[in-house]
Amino acid sequence: MSFLTVYVTHPSKPEAAIMTWALLNKRLIACSNSFPIESVFWWEGFLTKSDEIVTIYKTLPEKYEALEAHILANHKYEVPCIMKLATVEANASYEAWIRSELSKPPTT
Repeated sequence: MSFLTVYVTHPSKPEAAIMTWALLNKRLIACSNSFPIESVFWWEGFLTKSDEIVTIYKTLPEKYEALEAHILANHKYEVPCIMKLATVEANASYEAWIRSELSKPPTT
């Protein structure tokens, strides 16, 4: 068994929470981890520094397309960072839990 981890940045903790709860309710992710980061990047010709929140979403390969579409349609950034990381493996019971959660119907 295997699953995907998806790395996404958000402008704030509340924005990350809104996105995470929506993805959980749609059963597009089984869980997420979030943490604060400081990003430095070029934007519209200027070097920019920003405090952001990163979420790491755990999902199945077959859910990725819908997950990405939801993020693109609902994210506050003009160009959101959505990185699908390589397929990962974990202990069998954790992977079974992810599959079990994502096989249930959405709650919304």
